Amino acid sequence: MDMDFIINRIAFLHTDKNISARELSFRLGQSNGYISSIETGKSKLSVEMLIYICEELGVSMRDFFDEEQQYPVLTEQIVKEAKKLDKSSLESVLNVMKNMNK
Repeated sequence: MDMDFIINRIAFLHTDKNISARELSFRLGQSNGYISSIETGKSKLSVEMLIYICEELGVSMRDFFDEEQQYPVLTEQIVKEAKKLDKSSLESVLNVMKNMNK
């Protein structure tokens, strides 16, 4: 994993949520070109700001760095909803997911 992964992940996640780089910059309390400057390599990204970006985009740091998860925000939303289900419902959901993956 390298900086390109981090930059591309930020770009993918905010685009996937229909949030422009400019809007994300504003939400983070930064200048309108902040995210764009990170994505072009003109500015460095601090760990603290990456934490804020993940929070704003609704993804955990763990899922942000999980290269196997193409859609970490959706996965996190599914897990959040699954935690509310009883055992029988969870088993049903699991069976549906297994069938979808065949």
